[in-house]
Order: sequence, then structure tokens, then C-alpha cells
Amino acid sequence: MKLTPKKINTFNLFKLPAVYFTGVRVKSITKESCSVAVKHRWINQNPFKSMFWAVQGMAAELATGALVLMKIRESGKPISMLVTTNNATFTKKATGRITFVCNDGHLIDEALERTIETGEGQIVWMKAVGTNEDGIVVSTFNFEWSVRLKKKK
Repeated sequence: MKLTPKKINTFNLFKLPAVYFTGVRVKSITKESCSVAVKHRWINQNPFKSMFWAVQGMAAELATGALVLMKIRESGKPISMLVTTNNATFTKKATGRITFVCNDGHLIDEALERTIETGEGQIVWMKAVGTNEDGIVVSTFNFEWSVRLKKKK
């Protein structure tokens, strides 16, 4: 089954309601990249009249995680995924529509190949950059994803 923005967004409604109700939406997903957008609104604001950092984090994590999930599904193997570390840099107030893009699909391909070949867990750092409607970077998030073959019971 192909992973589409509509399927991911519907999944979020039922399984990750905080993501859905704060307005985080996958806009596009390909083998190499994923784009996720969120608009600054009352429900996701901080006291400083900009988007709460955690909402930006949810959008950024989804941009990387959707790629990981898509690649795992394509592999047909029972592989687990987990964020083990993350960091972020904030460079401008996040107001208006913020779009997070991850272009690291090729990195997860390499990690999945290694975990399938060796049976050992692999880690991969993936980056999502958030820009406002003027194309100005407001935040950059890095996530360390761990992937590993699930053990047979």
C-alpha cells in the first residue's frame, strides 16, 4: 500500500491527535523528500505570539519520520523505528505558514540496507528545515533515528 499525504493525515487524526489538531499536515512525500506544513494559529501559539516550539518539532519529526515509515513499508521487512536523539536551532519567530522539508530519503535507504544485511541496529541523522512563507528559515531540527530488524518470537 502506497503511503500518501491523505493516508498519513488520516492516521494522525486517529493515532496522533495532537499533531492533527494543532494543524500539522503532510503536503507531499516522495522517495527522497517529505514536506509538512503548519500554520500559526491560536491552538499552537506560545505567549510570545509565535508558534510553540513543540508544534514545530512535531511537524519536523513528521517530515523525517514519514520518510522512514515509507521506506520500511517498501522494504517489506519487520523493522522498528525510534527517535533516539534530537536537537534544534531557532533563528526567527515562527508566524504564518511554516513548511518543514526533509530531503534525506537516501540516508534511510542506506541504514535499512545495512540493518537488513547485518541484523544489527543502525542509526541515521535526518534534518528538517522549517521556512516561512517568505522562504526564510525559522528553525532547523535534526533527528537521530534508530532502525533495527524486529526479533522473531
